[in-house]
Amino acid sequence: MIRRSLLTLLFASVGLSVQGASAAAELTPVEARAIAKEAYVYGFPMEDSYRTMYAFSIAKGNPEYKGPFNSVLNIARVFTPDDKAFVTPNSDTPYTFLGLDLRTEPIVLTLPAIEKKRYYVFQMMDLYTYNFDYLGTRTTGNGGGKFLIAGPRWKGQVPKGITKVVRSETELVNVIGRTQLFNPADLDKVKKIQAGYKVEPLSAFVGKEAPKALVEPDWIKPLGAAEQRTSLEFFNVLNFLLQFAPAHPSEKELRARFARIGVAPRKHIDVGALPADIQAAMQDGMADGQKAIDARRAELGGKIDTLFGTRAYMKNNYLDRAVGAQVGIGANSREEALYPIYEKDAAGQALDASKARYVLRFAKGQLPPVNAFWSLTMYGLPDQLLVKNDQNRYLINSPMLPDLKTDADGGLTIYIQSESPGKDREANWLPAPQGPFMLTMRYYLPKPELLSGQWKSPVVRAAP
Repeated sequence: MIRRSLLTLLFASVGLSVQGASAAAELTPVEARAIAKEAYVYGFPMEDSYRTMYAFSIAKGNPEYKGPFNSVLNIARVFTPDDKAFVTPNSDTPYTFLGLDLRTEPIVLTLPAIEKKRYYVFQMMDLYTYNFDYLGTRTTGNGGGKFLIAGPRWKGQVPKGITKVVRSETELVNVIGRTQLFNPADLDKVKKIQAGYKVEPLSAFVGKEAPKALVEPDWIKPLGAAEQRTSLEFFNVLNFLLQFAPAHPSEKELRARFARIGVAPRKHIDVGALPADIQAAMQDGMADGQKAIDARRAELGGKIDTLFGTRAYMKNNYLDRAVGAQVGIGANSREEALYPIYEKDAAGQALDASKARYVLRFAKGQLPPVNAFWSLTMYGLPDQLLVKNDQNRYLINSPMLPDLKTDADGGLTIYIQSESPGKDREANWLPAPQGPFMLTMRYYLPKPELLSGQWKSPVVRAAP
């Protein structure tokens, strides 16, 4: 009876009806554990995505802060080990970030025309982390244009002069722009291109008075990366985020099930008031969810191209969506880029430069078949961030080919180790940390033989 009263009070406090509170009071620990597992897997990518938004556009005192929502945040350099807002960052292309708040009105993004040989892309990622659309070389070309980005509740008229309308399921959107940098001397050209990227509210674009702005949310502070996997406050952060993500028709039953443990838009769970057995069950559910994510990641064996895409492509596979967030949140859909990862060598041993030296070799005539470029990037573990080294080299990529040395037979060998492989091989050296690491290969605009699996990535081998 005491347990029932506590739950009734708790669920009344998050806005459930007496009838709903009564149903919640009948929740068993077994049910709470199962629902918490589902909600953890479902919500993990949303919270990871929000943590980046919070660091970049909300927390002005954060060293990662770059500027407010609905503004162009150009990073006129490639990323280094000092950039820690998200895992496995790309260090090939200077980034442009746009954190969009579409609650009040749509945003118009203007892209300039650029030369045909240069690759660029603007990836549209909603709060769920679905890649719901693309602008740039592959999809809209290098001719530029004006693109209207609208949230799920907008019902206005599309004005003249708009090249394309892009609709998001969520009111908060991460836009990730990448502009190819050919070499260090090319940086000024990239800066000039970035200066042409522009965003403005739809009202400013058409020259009309802006609609009344909605009340600024009391932005919740996200949990740290480690705490996010263990703290029951995870569910309160998720509740805050769900207000920006109207329930998709395919998820109404799922959302109703989440509500049984207090997970619903704008609600708050008083974690301390939960009965001990329900608290334990929900924490066990989070642990179950993480175990499922880890198992799925291991099962994939480094082949991660199916983890990123539209809702339709992923068919509401929430487990794969969560694995994608942990492997490399913000990765592109496979048509735009493939990202095979290396966590083990050819013998199945975890990569660890304190125990071995490694090589990756492309045979003569077997460089990656891409229409843009390829790269191999080093990340330390467990943080999955770029590795600081005396060479300030975090990757080897195809634009570097003129400076790399080929083997006697015309092949190309990359040396992966913590110490120099010798002066005659340093051009092809990718420095590794003194410990465990992972590698990410990136193939931008992969050709059909790469997409079909006809051309296969070489393996990483321990050097003799």
